[in-house]
Amino acid sequence: MKITSKDGAGGRKMQEFLKDVILDIFGPSSVGCIGLDSLDDGASFGEDYIISTDGHTVKPVFFKGGDIGRLAACGTINDVSVMGAKPLLLTSSLIIQSGFDLEDLRTIMRSMKDACDEVDTSLVAGDTKVVDDNIGIYISTTGVGERWKGLDRNMEIVRETREYEESFVKDGGLMPGDKIISSGTIGDHGISIMAQREGINLFGDLRSDVCPVWDVTKRALAEGGVTAMKDPTRGGISAALNEMAEKSHCGIVIEEGLIPTKRPIVAAAEMLGINIHDVANEGKVVIGVRGDLAEDVLEAIRDSKYATDASIIGEAIEGKRVFLKTRIGARRLMNTPDGDPVPRVC
Repeated sequence: MKITSKDGAGGRKMQEFLKDVILDIFGPSSVGCIGLDSLDDGASFGEDYIISTDGHTVKPVFFKGGDIGRLAACGTINDVSVMGAKPLLLTSSLIIQSGFDLEDLRTIMRSMKDACDEVDTSLVAGDTKVVDDNIGIYISTTGVGERWKGLDRNMEIVRETREYEESFVKDGGLMPGDKIISSGTIGDHGISIMAQREGINLFGDLRSDVCPVWDVTKRALAEGGVTAMKDPTRGGISAALNEMAEKSHCGIVIEEGLIPTKRPIVAAAEMLGINIHDVANEGKVVIGVRGDLAEDVLEAIRDSKYATDASIIGEAIEGKRVFLKTRIGARRLMNTPDGDPVPRVC
C-alpha cells in the first residue's frame, strides 16, 4: 500500500491515515488535557499553553491576497487561536530549492513578519535547508499560544449548561441547541488559487482570505458562550463540521442559504466543477456557541475587519450526521470529502 495525496488532504482519508498510522504507533500521548489522540488543532502543555505545528506547500507561492509566507504564519497562528490561546511565538523550518530567487525569499519573509506583527507575536527560532529537488519552497511552522486572560469567563458561561472538563476550547464541545457561526465567506482561498492556476479571470478580483483570526476568536470569547471552534482549512467547512459533530457526539444541520459566499467565488467554483463547501479557507473560523448567546457573539465578531460577513449558518442537533438544508428546503447529507479537491493550496 502506498501513500496518496488524499492521505494528507484534510478529509476522510487523512483522518483514517492519522488513526491507522500515527495514533497506532504513538498512542494517546499527552502532556496536558488535550493530547495527540484528540486530533485537535493543537495540544496543551502545562496549564496555560497550546502548541501546534503545520507544513505549507502552496503552488503558486505568490497568489492574490498573499503568499506562502503569510500562509505559513497565519496557519499556525490560527490553530492556536481557535483553542483560546493568544499566539505567543513561532518557529519555522525552510526547505528551499537551489536557485530560488533571493528577492522572492525576502518578500516571503516580510510577509511572515507582517502576519506575526498583526497579533504581536515573534519568530524566535528556525532551520533552513537548500535542496536540488524541484520544490520551489516549503515552509513548516510551529507555534505556541498562551492561555488568554478572558478564557476563564467564557468557560464559566459554557459550564452553566454542560460539563466541560478541558481548560481550553476544543473542537468537540458542541451539544444540541448550540448555534453554528461562520466568521465569513467560504471557499475564497482554495477557489482563488485554483482559478489563478487555470488562468480564469472572468469573475473579478478573486483573492485568498488568508489572515490571522486571533482578533475574531478573542472577540467571540470575550462575549462568552463559545463551546467549540475550528478553522476550516483542508476539506473546507464540510470536513470541519463533520469532525466537530463526530467528536461532540451530536449532529449538525446547516442552511445553505445562510452560508456567506462571494458571487465570483461561487461562479468560479461552478466553472471548475468544485464543491465550494469542500475547499480550504485560510482566514475563517467555524464557531459553536450556546444558542441563547449566539446573536451576541455574532454582533461582537462582526466588529472585526476579518468577520464583517459573519453569519449564523445552522445549529447542533440530536443525531450523528451533518445535514445541509438546501435553498429549496430539501435536506441532504453533508459528508466529509475524501480530501480537499484542490491540492497544494495550503
